[in-house]
Amino acid sequence: MRIITFNANGLRSAAKKGFFVWFEAQQADLLCVQETKAREAQLDDPVLRPPGWHRCFHDARCRPGYSGVAIYSRQQPDAVIRELGWEPFDGEGRYIEARFGSLSVVSLYLPSGSSGEARQQYKFEVMAWLEPILAGWIASGREYVLCGDWNIVRGPQDIRNWTSNQKNSGCLPEERAWLNGLVERQGWVDAYRHLRPDGQDYTWWSQRGAARDRDVGWRIDYQLVSPGLAARLRDCAVCPRELRFSDHAPFTVDFADAAG
Repeated sequence: MRIITFNANGLRSAAKKGFFVWFEAQQADLLCVQETKAREAQLDDPVLRPPGWHRCFHDARCRPGYSGVAIYSRQQPDAVIRELGWEPFDGEGRYIEARFGSLSVVSLYLPSGSSGEARQQYKFEVMAWLEPILAGWIASGREYVLCGDWNIVRGPQDIRNWTSNQKNSGCLPEERAWLNGLVERQGWVDAYRHLRPDGQDYTWWSQRGAARDRDVGWRIDYQLVSPGLAARLRDCAVCPRELRFSDHAPFTVDFADAAG
């Protein structure tokens, strides 16, 4: 099983930059998208509907052209869940879950706090509210793959300029403690770090200062998997930064089949 997660920063924009041409060559089974930045009805162009794929969306209700998540799957899901029960989060279109038997695949988009103090406080609220939900998923008996843009780095290996970003959203000590706590206390497995203990790949670059050309990046796009899937992790890859479909790079994880 191959799963790709990708913050498109506008799915129509990414398509114009060749994302779906690249995607069709990846032999993936699932694609989780964040920041579709469109209503589902606006994503009906044939380029955005590759044959053989089921699509499900959760659009932002709060305003048009904002946020939004999606899942593309070769297999039709048994169920699709779009709401977690808190309108300030649900209304921004930040979560969608597709269920396949005992497996749940989630496309998740955590807010950024970089635009100001109000959004940073909202981000902290989201983190506190999500923590027991994620603990419940671990305890549920289902297997989960949480794909998405978490807008947080875990440590020095995940950001080029570690020291200078300590006071910036996405690298704040409270944010890192929370995300690392999901791994260390709840048991979620960071697929990339599990497979690449010493890896220093980045998945997002600022659009300022030629950051992408100089590889001054952040690793903020993850696939966190429930403990039962850890043994099935086989390989992963961050799309080369030269392929600029978005300010983020697609991140791919390969899993062994259930038989091993």
